[in-house]
Amino acid sequence: MSSQSQFPAPRPRLSPALQALFPAGVAVAEMRGPGNATALAPEEAEHIKSAVAKRVGEFSAGRLCAKHALAELGVHHFPVRVAPDRQPVWPDSIAGSITHTAGLCLAVAAPRTRVAAIGVDSEMVGQVSPDIWGTICVATETHWLYSLPESQRAAAVTLIFSAKEAFYKCQYPLVGEWLDFEDLRIEALNWGSGPEGFTVIATRPLAISRHVAWPVIGHYLFHEGYVTTGVAIEQPLGPQ
Repeated sequence: MSSQSQFPAPRPRLSPALQALFPAGVAVAEMRGPGNATALAPEEAEHIKSAVAKRVGEFSAGRLCAKHALAELGVHHFPVRVAPDRQPVWPDSIAGSITHTAGLCLAVAAPRTRVAAIGVDSEMVGQVSPDIWGTICVATETHWLYSLPESQRAAAVTLIFSAKEAFYKCQYPLVGEWLDFEDLRIEALNWGSGPEGFTVIATRPLAISRHVAWPVIGHYLFHEGYVTTGVAIEQPLGPQ
């Protein structure tokens, strides 16, 4: 018997625990391990025809999770292509986001009638090394990190990093603005005591300010050595 038959390829599944990071009506699909590239649509597979094996597995997992989330919303057989700016191309009626890190992939999707934009990010706790904390954190975030017990700092800086990534993924499809880490300030709410939320505050004028009231609230969950963060901009939108 082949090893492939003994160990079937991972399959995406819905994640109720991570859905709690988002408003009602958002579908969250997760997959553990690399995706099976043979399950991709031809329009998706063309984007990885020259990619290395690691990239193929990550990309495939992301697309399979995306299509699983879309199916939960009643959208079937939609190939999630790659735009020229490397963003996933979702159906016009859907807002979505994809993330992958070592051993975990997630995709979130929601009707645009419910959510104008959405972002998700997952990171392994401890992979943000101290030598780059200064490039990720603004001064108030650095002050908060060093006010914590040393044993909590790796988790806290990973949360800051992930929260900024999730917010970036949320706002970019809506306004098309590139952001740097210093453009945002993250504050964990009720650190260590729950519920697990954070605020996002702009440190300079941003295009997304036309659509949100600051601070923007996101949510996070530490699980299995990861931190996953989610940000959603709910309808109705502000003035265009």
